[in-house]
Amino acid sequence: MNRIREFAAYCALAALSTTAVAQESVWQGKKSGWQQLTPAQRTEVFQFAEGYKGYLDVARSALASNREVIRQARAAGFAEFTDAAQVKPGAKLIFNNRDRAVVLAIIGTEPVTAGTRVVAAHQDSPHIDLKARPLVGRYGIVLLKTMHYGGIKKYQWANIPLALIGRVNTLDGRTVEVSIGTKAGEPVFVIPDNAPHSDKPLRARTYENVLGGEELNPVFATIPGEASSAVAEAIRALTTTYKISEEDLVSSELTLVPSAAPADSGIDRGMVAAYGQDDRLSSWCAVRAIIEMKSTPRYTAMAYLTNFEESGSGNTTGAQSEFFWTMYARLIAAQQGGRYSDLDLRTALRNGVVISADANDGINPVFGEATSESSNASLTGFGVAYKSYGGQFDPPSELVARMRGLLDRNRIPWQTQTPRVDVGGGGTIGGFFSRRDMSVIDFGVPLLSMHSPYELSSKVDVWNFYRFMGVFYLWDGK
Repeated sequence: MNRIREFAAYCALAALSTTAVAQESVWQGKKSGWQQLTPAQRTEVFQFAEGYKGYLDVARSALASNREVIRQARAAGFAEFTDAAQVKPGAKLIFNNRDRAVVLAIIGTEPVTAGTRVVAAHQDSPHIDLKARPLVGRYGIVLLKTMHYGGIKKYQWANIPLALIGRVNTLDGRTVEVSIGTKAGEPVFVIPDNAPHSDKPLRARTYENVLGGEELNPVFATIPGEASSAVAEAIRALTTTYKISEEDLVSSELTLVPSAAPADSGIDRGMVAAYGQDDRLSSWCAVRAIIEMKSTPRYTAMAYLTNFEESGSGNTTGAQSEFFWTMYARLIAAQQGGRYSDLDLRTALRNGVVISADANDGINPVFGEATSESSNASLTGFGVAYKSYGGQFDPPSELVARMRGLLDRNRIPWQTQTPRVDVGGGGTIGGFFSRRDMSVIDFGVPLLSMHSPYELSSKVDVWNFYRFMGVFYLWDGK
């Protein structure tokens, strides 16, 4: 009898062992975000994507994004901060930084010194800027001299329709808005490539140098006047249309961006194809989540959209500026009155929690393991990505655990992202907040064709990122 029992126990253990071997890793068993939707949620995903595409179509630069965000915030009851008396629980405030960065804040029931919930993103994207003296004539053609901004593959910007957007400031104090090429029927601008019939002298160029930086020059005009050059006629057209002089271009911020409108991608319409998703995707999610909050948060919630992230976050509107910390001090001073001290600001920052939100590259189905390490890469459609870089770039493990709990409790699909060692990389604005003693964690949404003129995102990932931000703003810290 004992031998029979021992044999039965052995068989049971063997069966368990076989099951364990056959069972997939928890990561291999993760379902696509699409597979976790109810029919009602699927409808919501597609509806949310329509608003997202509408925003991207308008917000093609930091200036344009800032303008659209403030427009939507005002429509939702937010008001510009002008007076300390505004700072009371439930107040919806706008802090506009020079029209290029902005904070939307909802004041919580707890004082700011008790803690805050901040989603920090950036609303600039790779693009091409005009030089201060952009107009040059070559072989009867007027070109625009440019300088590229952010990490781009320069060859991707040739042979596609580009729009010219931005503003010009004149000596008489006017701000002239410029937008050419974003609407049907408007002219576009194209950087001409060389024909394969005559490009033999160029064929030795490497992948990164198919086009040089000084060759990113779109055609601006071609028609000369009866007794004037094409350059002179182009200048005349500018001055007539916009009432500016050639020298006014020195005090301008004119940018070339892809003119193609956002569109659905795939026969199933599961992806958004659009320029500027890095990182206006995070900006849109942060803004919509805070605008749609239906209750007063315990801790003050903030959506902070910055500028110049793609070139180091400098200048007065980048995340390295003093704007955000000054805004914090103004809120605390409004609550503390004459009792305010520098220690109050330091306490508030230490108690604050920041999601540094920025898109990341998802594993590419064409290149696969050549550019990603698949066991730690994020997949499009599989949820919000916690970005684990390693070392000083990672948050304390206890914060990661709390964020995992927040995601799981709200049934928001999530995954992780770590670049291939010695191959991939990247960075976010999170470091600027952690230096001020704030708790920071990096999250994003995987993109395909990242930093290209036409990036791809999964609609379900965008929707889940927005959901995550919504519950984070209301998070009690547990």
